[in-house]
Amino acid sequence: MKIVSLVLRARADDFDSLKQGALAIPGVEYQAQDAERGVVIVTVEDGEGYALADSMVAVGRLPEVQSLTLAYEYTDEGLEYQEA
Repeated sequence: MKIVSLVLRARADDFDSLKQGALAIPGVEYQAQDAERGVVIVTVEDGEGYALADSMVAVGRLPEVQSLTLAYEYTDEGLEYQEA
């Protein structure tokens, strides 16, 4: 499992079309928005048939996005599971 949280900067007038575009990208969930600050938070999770990195790039290429910051990243790849 891989998951990232992205902070997007956009104009508040563009939030509706940004949300629509973001939700059309595989693995993207729209979490929150703050019109006063021009900030949107989305998460992206990997899944069958698409790469997390491709979805992140697609979010950054949405025409409404002025900037993108990777705020959080998690992966359980490489972790060894041990019995307690």
